[in-house]
Amino acid sequence: MNELLLIVLAYMIGSVPTAVWVSKSFFGIDIRDYGSGNAGATNTFRVLGSKWGSFVMLVDVIKGVLATSLYIFLPYYLSNEWDRTNLMIGLGLSAVLGHIFPIWANFRGGKGVATLLGMAVAIQPMVALCCIGVFLIVLYLTRFVSLSSILAGISFMVFILFIFKEEETLYRIFAVLVALMVVLTHQKNISRILKGTESKVPILRHRDKRRLRRDRFKQ
Repeated sequence: MNELLLIVLAYMIGSVPTAVWVSKSFFGIDIRDYGSGNAGATNTFRVLGSKWGSFVMLVDVIKGVLATSLYIFLPYYLSNEWDRTNLMIGLGLSAVLGHIFPIWANFRGGKGVATLLGMAVAIQPMVALCCIGVFLIVLYLTRFVSLSSILAGISFMVFILFIFKEEETLYRIFAVLVALMVVLTHQKNISRILKGTESKVPILRHRDKRRLRRDRFKQ
């Protein structure tokens, strides 16, 4: 019963619609009426800029960390690693579900990638750090938050299965499901990337200006 209450609480934490509240409080709009229509960090980057996109992403990651760490309220799990990991996966997935279907925002949320990252930070910090590295490198090279999220999600599976060689079966299955979920929830983004119509986030503008000036000089 205590575990069930924590899972419900994790869902409530995940349901905090950061992007919706930011867009309504500071801009007087509903982020879901613009861009891709999602209430997540990617669309916030696209519509409100890198400052607010970064803020939303950070808060959504923290949601995942907090929800996944709720096990600390049950003393039994503090000394039982296997059971603790299983409970943390359940708590984290509940938070991700809340982010995608938030009770505080009419069940219209984001894609859950940032909250998934927060979950990974709580369970496997080193794996999460590696995934963050993949995300930042891809973002720097392409300025596509969607592509960065997709490759970070796939790399999460690769790190768990082949690099860190996690032995926990449930966690291995979870890693595969994460990769599949990230790809499935970004199908429209993948289509736009292939068509060349996916929006880039407004960061690294100075780099782009230098590159443009260099290309003009070469001409």
